[in-house]
Amino acid sequence: MPKSLDQGGVTTPRGFQAAGVHAGVYSDPDRKDLALVYSEIPASAAAVYTSNRVQAAPIAVDRQHLKDGLARAVILNSGNANACTGAQGLADARRMCELAGQPLGIDADEVLVCSTGLIGATLPMGAIEGAVPAVVQALSPEGGGDAAEAIMTTDTFAKSCAVELEADGVTFRVGAMAKGAAMIAPNMATMLCVVTTDAAMAPAPLKEILADAVSRTFNCITVDGDMSTNDTVLLLANGLAGTKPGSVQLRERLSNGVEWVCRHLAKAIARDGEGATKLISIRVKGARTDLEARTVGLSVANSNLVKTAVFGRDPNWGRILCAVGYSGVDLDPDRVEVKLCGSAIYSGGVGLDVDAEELARAMEADEVPIEIDLSTGSSTAEIFTCDLTDEYVRLNAEYTT
Repeated sequence: MPKSLDQGGVTTPRGFQAAGVHAGVYSDPDRKDLALVYSEIPASAAAVYTSNRVQAAPIAVDRQHLKDGLARAVILNSGNANACTGAQGLADARRMCELAGQPLGIDADEVLVCSTGLIGATLPMGAIEGAVPAVVQALSPEGGGDAAEAIMTTDTFAKSCAVELEADGVTFRVGAMAKGAAMIAPNMATMLCVVTTDAAMAPAPLKEILADAVSRTFNCITVDGDMSTNDTVLLLANGLAGTKPGSVQLRERLSNGVEWVCRHLAKAIARDGEGATKLISIRVKGARTDLEARTVGLSVANSNLVKTAVFGRDPNWGRILCAVGYSGVDLDPDRVEVKLCGSAIYSGGVGLDVDAEELARAMEADEVPIEIDLSTGSSTAEIFTCDLTDEYVRLNAEYTT
């Protein structure tokens, strides 16, 4: 089992440094908006991107730079997505890689780039260019927290974590940071995530490890069903722990570690949904296939009626069952069972007698679990979302003003 490390992040694995500074993308001088993550030696690297057909300029640049499966650094900015910005956006994304690479003494194609924020505006490259020396100078093994803070947009808290594992008698670590709070939909979300490890792994299996982890974590969260143009998860492995790169045990343990940090951050993103007051965890079991379980779970998670009912502490089983029914999955409603906060509320085709006041009190908790048993098979899925509040409407109604 991975061992969680307190206060861990992207610099917890050996050989990684990070920093976060104010560049001027945001007007608030106290707000960090430029981050840098750096590996002291070349690292194997892999990425998973948004499946939105409209993709931001940094994704195009990262695809090109990752053709060899290697990277040394990641430069990230918040406040501006550099999306739908045409040829200028591509040039700016490439320039960010050059700017970071030069003082580090590495080639621009060893640098990856990520941006997040407002879509459609060109980057303030003068501000970014002026701040790169400061962010490079600030690099340190203690800079992970500043980097995580610098990639926040509407997030209410920075998101970082790390774990320690062992393979073949060698201890290694996996660390990560992420941002995300809205435009969160499966196949990823409006999110950025950088995962680091001091384990050794070739690029091809590293990509498989990351894709598998993302499919079970970041692709199982939803806040509002909107999918961003910039979603990117990056994984860098520099091998400084001294692990055996071809080890079967290492691959298994590294997979566990990457999935652990991704799940932890995925839940944090869902919990931090704009205006959210509660995390909603939806577990679907008894499905014929994993896909059917996931489809039902996402149908419930994306139901605005379910999400508002949770916000209002209304134990309305009808809304949950309705979302199960229109998921498109073939099922028998008489065999479906539903639990809310551990209490059975629907079974045998009818709602069950419950103490509504007691269940409403249970729904005051920070996490509200919903369990759905389809009784058609043995496959399961777990989906994370949040409640839908009036604050979400206000934040997004005023996003560009």
